[in-house]
Amino acid sequence: METLEDEIPNVDLSDAENIRPYQFEPLANTSETPRSATPDNDSSDVEDFQDRQVNTNWCECGICISMATQQECICCQEIAAISAEVEAGAHQCITESPIFTDNCLNRHVLHVSMYEYLQNVGPIDDNQPSHQVDRHLAYRRFVRWIWHFLGKSNRKILPACVVSKIRETFPSEQYCGFRYAR
Repeated sequence: METLEDEIPNVDLSDAENIRPYQFEPLANTSETPRSATPDNDSSDVEDFQDRQVNTNWCECGICISMATQQECICCQEIAAISAEVEAGAHQCITESPIFTDNCLNRHVLHVSMYEYLQNVGPIDDNQPSHQVDRHLAYRRFVRWIWHFLGKSNRKILPACVVSKIRETFPSEQYCGFRYAR
């Protein structure tokens, strides 16, 4: 009867030093970082990023409002994927695009999206206000339009102009703001 050592072929471990893990992994996509969030050692840029909650000087589209946190104070022009869509449509802001209006603010489109959401995620709370559900679905549709598919628990901070337009269309007394996945 053969032993376990007889069944396992001899492996030459002399090349083990040349193993390079992760060599075929894709590089991180850093193009989504806001330009002003990564200053080039310019103290005025650092101050501008820290003062985003106080003013809207950081807004390049003219629609943004100051948000609850600094990370949420970002303009559609600062995110490469959104900026490309704005330029393709020759708009000043992504919220001026008819695709945004039809895709994210149309109640009939959101109603159909709710069925997909129920199928994939599960039931929603019966006590949840309809505006809150519509707002959540509008955010999801915007992400799907711009980034297509992020995967489970991957989230993007949406531009202040997009959030304010969706909140204006589907108002509420209280908003939770951006939260990372748990």
